[in-house]
Amino acid sequence: MKKYFAAMACPARSLRWAVLFACAMAAVITARARQQQSVGEIRVQTDLVNILASVTDANGRPVLGLGQDAFQLSEEGVPQTIARFEAQTNRPVDLALMVDASASTYKDLKFELDAAAHFIAQVVRPDDTLSVFEITENVTQLSDFSANVPQLQQAAHKIAPGAGTSLYDAVVLGSHALRRRPAGRRRAIVLVTDAGETTSVSKFDDARRAAIASETLLYAVVIRPVKNESGRNTAGEHALITIMHSTGGAMFILDDLGQLDTMFGRINDELRTQYLLGYYPNPTPPPGSDRHVRVTVKGGYDMQYRSEYFTAGRYASR
Repeated sequence: MKKYFAAMACPARSLRWAVLFACAMAAVITARARQQQSVGEIRVQTDLVNILASVTDANGRPVLGLGQDAFQLSEEGVPQTIARFEAQTNRPVDLALMVDASASTYKDLKFELDAAAHFIAQVVRPDDTLSVFEITENVTQLSDFSANVPQLQQAAHKIAPGAGTSLYDAVVLGSHALRRRPAGRRRAIVLVTDAGETTSVSKFDDARRAAIASETLLYAVVIRPVKNESGRNTAGEHALITIMHSTGGAMFILDDLGQLDTMFGRINDELRTQYLLGYYPNPTPPPGSDRHVRVTVKGGYDMQYRSEYFTAGRYASR
């Protein structure tokens, strides 16, 4: 007490004690407020879900210039509010170009590779990357992801024929490779095949889940060596259609190999004219769940978009 009164007797000491006391009280009040806030509030973080949508007219041409009000979006039947909208998004794209070199495509392989080299020159822009994969009984990555067009074209011409077609393995490995690419970019597999799955270790559901989890669009160019459905194995075609409906993208059926260059051009056009729709799911979905999305657009146009995604905890890499 004597020290206290002595301090009070000196104005300088009195002021210093007052400042220290005020600072200490402020720190106590702040700490208590934070403690009460942490006890009284439950914090919930919902991730933004991005949906890429391709809109085409009856002739398959991209529809441009649509506004946000032209789209409606729902998750599990519940309407959602679009929080982000980009028309004809210019986000960079990472592409896995995967060419079937099985024995059934051998006679057309040179034409396929020439068309693939032309596609590489068409699609790869300075901010984009592409990697070339060979599909036989094994799936081999022939180049790193790169924007170096001449090197990518050289890699495409190194594709050599093999005995089988590991179609599901290709989708799994391509999806895993794209999933390792930086976030905030678009991802797509462009698959050139006769869709005759024969030698995969992976199962169909492995391929479907890998593509969904990696948020990868699937573009399949199916070259039919036999036009009559009863004369060919259609299981691979149906599997690719199912994956495409879940992930977005498109399937192109070729009865004439001369159409291949045109189909590559349509894929390039779609990649450059996509709409990006982003939303925060409401209500917040439970962890480890499989969610289904529906998007509609005014005007009766055709649409392809990612209709399914997994919340955190659903998918584990194999």
